[in-house]
Amino acid sequence: MPFVSITRLRVRSFRYLPVFLIGAFRSARQAKTGNLAVSLLSDSNFTFWTRTLWSDERSMRAFMLVGAHRRIMPRLLQWCDEAAVAHWLQESPEAPSWQETYRRLQQEGRASKVDHPSAAQLRFEIPPPKTTRELNLK
Repeated sequence: MPFVSITRLRVRSFRYLPVFLIGAFRSARQAKTGNLAVSLLSDSNFTFWTRTLWSDERSMRAFMLVGAHRRIMPRLLQWCDEAAVAHWLQESPEAPSWQETYRRLQQEGRASKVDHPSAAQLRFEIPPPKTTRELNLK
C-alpha cells in the first residue's frame, strides 16, 4: 500500500524565503527518485505544502535522512513559525486531493517543532490550502 507524507510550512519572514525556496526545490528534486509522486503547493502568506506518495514508509524515511532534505531540515526550526506533518497508508496509488490532504492534516496531523511558533501554530490552526499554484514534479 502506498504511504502518503504531507507537510505544511510557513516561512516566518521574507528574509528566509530565498534560501527556503532553494532548499525546498533541491529536496523536491531529490524526492523525485524513489517515490511515486511529488507535488508542491505555494499558498498565501509564505506558506508551502508538500504531498509525496511513497511505495512504503521505509522509502520515505530513507529519503529524509540523506541529501538536500537532511541538510535543510534543521534550518526550518529557525525559518518557519508554523509546521505540520501527517502520514498515512492508503489503498489508492493516486495522490490524494488537496482537500483530502487538508482534512487528514487537521484530523491526524501533528505540529512540528519550530523555534518561533505563531499563535496559530500553538493552537494547531490550519487554514485550507489555496490550490492555484501547484507544481507536480512526478
